Amino acid sequence: MYRSNVLVCGGTGCTSSNSLTIVNKLKEEIERQGLKDEVNVITTGCFGLCALGPIMVVYPEGSFYSMVKVEDIPEIVEEHLLKGRIVTRLLYQETVEDDTIKSLNKTAFYEKQKRVALRNCGVIDPEKIDDYIAQDGYAALGKVLTEMTPEEVIQTILDSGLRGRGGAGFPTGLKWRFAAANDADQKYVCCNADEGDPGAFMDRSVLEGDPHAVLEAMAIAGYAIGASQGYIYVRAEYPIAVKRLQIAIDQAHEYGLLGDDIFGTGFNFDIKLRQIGRAHV
Repeated sequence: MYRSNVLVCGGTGCTSSNSLTIVNKLKEEIERQGLKDEVNVITTGCFGLCALGPIMVVYPEGSFYSMVKVEDIPEIVEEHLLKGRIVTRLLYQETVEDDTIKSLNKTAFYEKQKRVALRNCGVIDPEKIDDYIAQDGYAALGKVLTEMTPEEVIQTILDSGLRGRGGAGFPTGLKWRFAAANDADQKYVCCNADEGDPGAFMDRSVLEGDPHAVLEAMAIAGYAIGASQGYIYVRAEYPIAVKRLQIAIDQAHEYGLLGDDIFGTGFNFDIKLRQIGRAHV
């Protein structure tokens, strides 16, 4: 068990600000200080505060370091991780209150938010299925396949009030009900991650930071409507999202959470990626 966990943002925003170099330098310094077996480094998805990247959070203290530079790493490792002295001057200043460190959730940016779709982004390593499972990942799929009928799943979605987030706000449960009622030899679940609107990066944040959530939801939809094949339509300009989605798909196959006879229930469902080029208007 590690005594400290260091979470470094690996989303597109922080990556473009050199966060992967930060990760490499961090691991190098941790090993140099003899802390390899005591400190765990985790590359996460987006925390949401892209303007403050590269971002690093150290637990259990919850110390939020922002705009971290490569030259800051030796000091953070020696002072904070080795000696237990938080480098206050490098923290996001809103989290510093007198002699105490305020939780990131208590800052102005976060305190009024309730993250749902993005709840795991910045919390787990998106390239490790075990991290997702530790957050109750795939528990919903297991419950659906072993305890519920497709009709009960659809009714649950209807009762939830879940709607599409486009302009129409069409009820998701109705869409699933219509698809389930359609008699077809082969049905598909399609995830549109094109995100063609300028500056709209909601899909990218989920795909980069919590790809298994997308796979699990698609499998549940497949069970509800009677589909055995899913496709994720993602733009090629999102290389981190594409890479992590493929890793997630491969891991889900390895764990028997995609493919044939999922959870021993006889339900078969698979997912493939389809990359697209830039849309021209």
